[in-house]
Amino acid sequence: MISRSLLRQLPVRAVTGAFVLHSGLGKRGADRETAERMHGWASSTYPVLRGIDAQRFAKLLSAGEIAVGAVLLAPFVPAAVAGLALTGFAGALLGLYAKTPGMRQEGSIWPTDEGIGLAKDAWLLGIGLSLVIDGMPRSDHR
Repeated sequence: MISRSLLRQLPVRAVTGAFVLHSGLGKRGADRETAERMHGWASSTYPVLRGIDAQRFAKLLSAGEIAVGAVLLAPFVPAAVAGLALTGFAGALLGLYAKTPGMRQEGSIWPTDEGIGLAKDAWLLGIGLSLVIDGMPRSDHR
């Protein structure tokens, strides 16, 4: 029998997992120009990525997104594990939002028109944290 907790998680895990998986699958065959654009943007926020070839970066990003999406979609993966994977992924995306010029209104956390695409990743962070919390052991002290 499926637990109530898993039933509660299924809609959010299915929708979020499918979205992230689709995004990763879409990056699998990135051409050189697309890979260089993604790599340039990411490495400007995360300088440690500068030493990675753009094509390799695109493949690693694709694999990472596919893995996160698959973990969310696999009902046998514990909620806390799936939540941690999504939280890490969302945190990296929100780092891009926070550190990339022009994404936020001057002196504010609120997005510009250009930043809305990344700002919406705050929802992924909230979903990830909710899964982590839902997956934590419960104490039945009443």
